[in-house]
Amino acid sequence: MSEHKVEMTVNGARLAATTEARTSLGDFLRNEGGWTGVHLGCEHGVCGACTVMVDGRAVRSCLMLAVQADGAEVKTAEGLAAPDGSLHPVQQAMRENHALQCGFCTPGVVMTFAALMERDGTPDEAELLEAMSGHTCRCTGYQGIRKAARALAAGTVGQGGGQ
Repeated sequence: MSEHKVEMTVNGARLAATTEARTSLGDFLRNEGGWTGVHLGCEHGVCGACTVMVDGRAVRSCLMLAVQADGAEVKTAEGLAAPDGSLHPVQQAMRENHALQCGFCTPGVVMTFAALMERDGTPDEAELLEAMSGHTCRCTGYQGIRKAARALAAGTVGQGGGQ
């Protein structure tokens, strides 16, 4: 086993630690940074629960090694809300449309939508739903998530709550 010093910025804070070369980014974020919003589900990149943003792109943190994120800017679900606690539009859409059930898949879904919105500005409903294709909700709460996607695409988030 080889140990490597890894340093990255997570949600605006510096995180530096020494880790084994084979440590996933998800495990690194949870164990070294305490970012428990990163949920590790299948650990095969299939369920999407571990999705985080790395340099603005949505990535499955169970498939990316921590050493590959050395020097990167990483954002987890904990880093989306404003410092005053105001929810990110994606978080607000999920809240307004009752798209939260057990919450296991929620951080991954939120990070996928947020990355798409940061990249494209205002993605349409089809783009948001297509991005959802790599996520599994164990509670089958897809209808609420679809409603949140629809609200994001329509720009109706924060206008009196949900559908």
